[in-house]
Amino acid sequence: MNTFCLNPVKGFINNLFQDKEPWQIVTITSTTIFTTIWLWNFVVQDESLIERGKKQLFRLRNYIPAIRNKINKGLNNINLSFEAEALQKTKGVPFILDLPSNGMEKVEILKIVQNCVNLGGYDWKNGKVSGTVYVSDSKLVHLMGDVYKIASYTNPLHPDVFPGICKLEAEVVRIACHLFHGDEDSCGTMTTGGTESILLACKTYRDYARHMKGIKNPEMVIPITAHSAFDKAAQYLKIKVRLVPVNPHSYTVSIKHMERAITRNTVMLVGSTPNFPYGTMDNIEAISNLGIKYNIPVHVDACLGGFLICFMPKAGFNIPPFDFKLPGVTSISADTHKYGYAPKGSSIILYRNKSYRHHQYTITTDWLGGIYGSPTVNGSRAGGVIASCWATLMYFGYDGYINATTNIILTTKYIEQNLRKMDGIFIFGTPATSVIALGSNDFHIYKLSEALNAKGWNLNPLQFPSGIHICVTSVHTEPGVANKFLKDVETELSIILKNPNIPVKGKLAIYGMSQTISDRTIVGDFTKYFLDSMYYTPKNQTASNGPEI
Repeated sequence: MNTFCLNPVKGFINNLFQDKEPWQIVTITSTTIFTTIWLWNFVVQDESLIERGKKQLFRLRNYIPAIRNKINKGLNNINLSFEAEALQKTKGVPFILDLPSNGMEKVEILKIVQNCVNLGGYDWKNGKVSGTVYVSDSKLVHLMGDVYKIASYTNPLHPDVFPGICKLEAEVVRIACHLFHGDEDSCGTMTTGGTESILLACKTYRDYARHMKGIKNPEMVIPITAHSAFDKAAQYLKIKVRLVPVNPHSYTVSIKHMERAITRNTVMLVGSTPNFPYGTMDNIEAISNLGIKYNIPVHVDACLGGFLICFMPKAGFNIPPFDFKLPGVTSISADTHKYGYAPKGSSIILYRNKSYRHHQYTITTDWLGGIYGSPTVNGSRAGGVIASCWATLMYFGYDGYINATTNIILTTKYIEQNLRKMDGIFIFGTPATSVIALGSNDFHIYKLSEALNAKGWNLNPLQFPSGIHICVTSVHTEPGVANKFLKDVETELSIILKNPNIPVKGKLAIYGMSQTISDRTIVGDFTKYFLDSMYYTPKNQTASNGPEI
């Protein structure tokens, strides 16, 4: 049967090449093969033909002098506005652009640092910002200063020199394992923040899949609401991202679409508890079941709310299962520097067992400097941060975290319930922990953000669709803060709704406009200029326009 089927093909090929010279046969064959490979690579890529066509069109358009000059002029104006804003924020304060000839005295150094810390225009100590600062406790601040002073020059890269710092880190990890219902096989490491925790989870599963399954073209399946750190990890580690939409009313990941996105190259599934934009909680139990069904590791991103959600059941709030209680969950990231209240620069990445954590490590066996093993991204790590995190856990204790969690969740629910009564706005989904996201069908929601900004409030803008959110922290639980926020929202809403069509102005207008730009490379360009402005220094001292401190 097979011979019969092949005979016509064989005859056709022989007839096609019967009058050809050997060199012609070789040329035609090699050209056909290379063309086929090119076409395959062109068609089978991460992006669709339409997306690649659009990008190519944008690139060609930019070669037209008039268009290119217009774009460059616009970007230059944005760059200048960012620099002017950076200069305005530091107005009256001189820049130190060269090392002083002689060392400064302690009093002078502390005065400059104090002045720089207070330069911002938002009263973050009294709850005027969303998230950002998660606790304001003078006793804790002094304790952190004392602890960091003791451990500031220690480094767990040298465990023989600083074994006590390694002990403190091990205790922090084990405490976290117990909080997230890990057994004795569970393990993990501390990191410098949620982004590093997520990046390491992605690195772990990429290498695990390569070693255990031979996957050479790794893919991760994540909700569109997953933190941008996953995209950063994908860029660093060359992992393809498959984005999954959310359910339209709950703003939680669609399990049906997540299952459809799984391929033979999938190395990890991701769920958030909660996600950053809307504060809603994905169905981790369903994702865990998918992980078991397809033998794929499941990572739970609890960076934002991890140290709330693990205490919520004991605090009397119902929460669906999300941690190591679920057999498909293989790793969890949670930030100790958010609702763990530790100083900035600390997070946790946990694994179900060491077989996963081993793939997180980076090991060099043949370096001239000796065998080099590193558990996280950094080689040297700040022992002071580890000690401060440990000290914070000891300072609060289990009951302290229960009390803080209770106050935050009750405050969040109070704010949410009162916002739902107000005309002109709606809440995205149902907040799971401490994030409340607002939108509007009656006016551009950035107008509310703009108005609240003028009253000293700093909220987080969202896009696709436009929204804003407030992340409630322990600072917002202080007497009067929540009611002040609600009163200001109600006042500004009544003003906006009288004339809802007035356009948004300032920085938020630029942010809103960016959503309408089809060429996202332009949005990327002015984002680069914004990041540049964070490092802006004037070209001369007079530009800072300030007297000596």
